[in-house]
Formats: sequence, structure tokens, C-alpha cells
Amino acid sequence: MRKKAAILSAFIWGSGQFFIGRERARGIIFFLTQIAVTAVEFFTGYWPEWLMGQIDEFQIRLYGGFFTKGIWGLITLGSNPGKDHSMILLIRGLLIIFVLVIIGGIWCWNIIDAWKSAEKRKNSVLISENGFRRKYAKLFPYLVLSPITVIFLAVIVLPIICCVLTAFTNYNRDHLPPGNLLSWVGFENFRKLFTIPIWSDTFLRVATWTVVWAVTVTVLTYFIGMFQAMILNSQYVRGRKIFQTILILPWAIPQMISLMVFRNLFNGQFGPINQILLDMGIISEKIPFLTDPLNARITVIIVAVWLGAPMFMVMMLGTFSNMDQSLYEAASLDGAGRIQIFRYITFPLVFLATAPLLVMNLAGNFNGFGLIYFMTKGGPTNSELQFAGDTDILISWIYKLTLDQRMYNMAAVMSILIFILIGAVSLWNFKRTASFKEI
Repeated sequence: MRKKAAILSAFIWGSGQFFIGRERARGIIFFLTQIAVTAVEFFTGYWPEWLMGQIDEFQIRLYGGFFTKGIWGLITLGSNPGKDHSMILLIRGLLIIFVLVIIGGIWCWNIIDAWKSAEKRKNSVLISENGFRRKYAKLFPYLVLSPITVIFLAVIVLPIICCVLTAFTNYNRDHLPPGNLLSWVGFENFRKLFTIPIWSDTFLRVATWTVVWAVTVTVLTYFIGMFQAMILNSQYVRGRKIFQTILILPWAIPQMISLMVFRNLFNGQFGPINQILLDMGIISEKIPFLTDPLNARITVIIVAVWLGAPMFMVMMLGTFSNMDQSLYEAASLDGAGRIQIFRYITFPLVFLATAPLLVMNLAGNFNGFGLIYFMTKGGPTNSELQFAGDTDILISWIYKLTLDQRMYNMAAVMSILIFILIGAVSLWNFKRTASFKEI
């Protein structure tokens, strides 16, 4: 009886509920859903004309319906240059797949519901009014969350999938739709990145600098912020609010304004820092802060630390204010010094509270496009690198590949690798933190 109901509903939605489970309303709802899906495909294409013999040679590109044409576009990426836009077909195909996944979920739900409906009928289980209320109470959270879930999938997940699929196409400046059609090339772009020397060398050097940049900035901002918080938290500091306001200003001022100011300050020809150092006799010639590779890297790290340390300072001030002072009193009575108190009490407690934020900051520095772009635009230029400069990190290199060089396929490959790298490092670090273990 249950199998019969499930098989019936697999072909005609809701029939198992309607005829065997005796749940008429639910069966009609599932059946109308199937009719709506079929009607969308049937009447958005030329299927009626084809069935009536009015179309001799049926082509999905011209006569297919909403679902068949979308799947055709995703598989072929077009067949008529100048008329078919491969990227639009790709995006539309992904949307169709997304809709079909939802329809498939409803179909599976329909079969499972038919099985359960027949089982209740077999056991003569009657659903009372309280049973309906309980079922509604269980479904209500899903009804509320479903619109948000759909929007999240459409706005976040689908663009990510589109980016991933672009890495397996030949979408570059030589193949720009609609004038040229795209085609699937498999792992050719990944092979190019790791086997062609100019690409592999550039990727290795940029990736190495990205790791050095992210780790150095994260560690320095964390410990400098902690040092500032400890100084401000000292009982000997007077006018604490004044100093706290001054130290928090780098974080409060819009970052873009700060970066423009720093770019002028560190200008190698007309910057005031060089002029002041020359007037004081500290240097004999101007320092190329932003045009020498090593100086440029050190400069962007200093600016990043100056901008990022106040954030950790504020967080740690809040952590210090919630610490149990009896721990410090007991440690002092036991003869512990300041270094021992910091090592065994302060740092473990602060790290426990801020470790997740530290991991988030590390991931943010991996993608720190704004600072690099506004300070140096990835420069100084290096002829040994493929479309990258000495201070370019992976994300700024991706920007150049897309906006300047129109190599969207290679940029998509980089994006996938960044996601894997950041995701793996962040997950590994986050799982090792005590905060995650406590959760």
C-alpha cells in the first residue's frame, strides 16, 4: 500500500495522497504544482506547434521551453556567434538548475509524503486538529526561513558557482561574447597556471608575498593592539579617555582618506616625510618608499598595522574589563612577576576571547585589496611577473586580470585557489582555538 502510493505520486504528483492516503487537499496541491511546472515548459516553448506537426526540424535553441532551453544553453554556451551571449546562457542555465533542484526537492517530498500518508491510512491514524497545529508549528520556521534561503542562494551561491564555472571556459579578451562564443576547456586553465613558467612563477611569488603580508599584518596588529590596550588599562595612566580617543582615530577615520594621505606622505619625490628627514640631516637622498620593491612592501605593512591595530585595541580593552581580578591578586600573592602574569593569565584569557576574530582578520588580510590598490596599485612594476607588480597580492592580481587584461578565466582560477587557501587555513586555525572547542 505504501509502495503503491509512492509509485503513483512519483508519476502523478499527489495521487498517492489523494487516492490511497485519503488526504485530498494535500494531493490536489501537489498535483497542481506538477501541472504548473509542466505548463511553464510546455507553453514557454513551441511544443504545441511541434506536436501538431507545424515544425519539421525541432531545435531546442529556437523552439525549446523555459527549462530545456536553459539546460541547452548551459551545456553548449551557444551556437550562433553574434546572437547567443554565452555568459547570459551560462547564468540563465544556472538559474534553471537552481529552480530544477527546488522542483526535485518538492518531487521527493511528494513521494515521501505519499508513503507516510499511506502508512497512516493503513494504521487508521486520524489527524486531529491538534495534529494539524503541531504540524504547522513544525513547518512555520521553514516557511519563514525559505525566502531568506532562496535570496541567499540567488545572491551569494549562484555568483560563486558562476565564477567557478568560468574557470573551466576560455572566457578571455580573445573570446568575448556576444561577438565570440565561449566553450568549455576543462582543466586547461589550471594546467596553464601550474605548467607555463611565466604563470607558475608569477603565481608562486604573488602567493608567497600574500601569505607573508597577511600573516605579518595580522600578527603585528594583534600584538600592537594588545600592547596599547594593556597600557591604557594600567592604573597609572591618567587621562585614559583622551589617549583612547587619539589611538582609536586611525580606525574611526574612513580608510580611503587615510590611504590617500599616506600615499602623499610617502611620495618619493614630493612627500613631506622625505623632506623632513632631509632637513634634519638623517638621510642624504630621498627614500623611494613606494617605487622600490622592498621599501614598498615595508611601507604597506606599516600602514596596514597603523590602520588595523586600533580595532584589536578596542576589543582587548573590552576583554580586560571583563577579566576576573582575583586571578591577578592570587598570582601576586604567590610571587608571580609581570611577565609570568602576562604569560600564564593575561595572554591565554585574551587569546581565548579573541582567537576567532584573529582568524577572521587573517582571512580579511588575504583579501586586503583596498590598501594595496590605493597605496601602490600593486606596483612597482616588475617585468618578470605576468600582469603583476611587486606589492600585488592575489586579490589585486585578480583585479588586474579582469579589469585591465580581461582574462576572466584565469582570474576565476585564482579566485578558486584563494577560496581553497583561505578556507583551509581559517578552518584549521579556527578548529584549534579553545573558543571553537568550547562551542
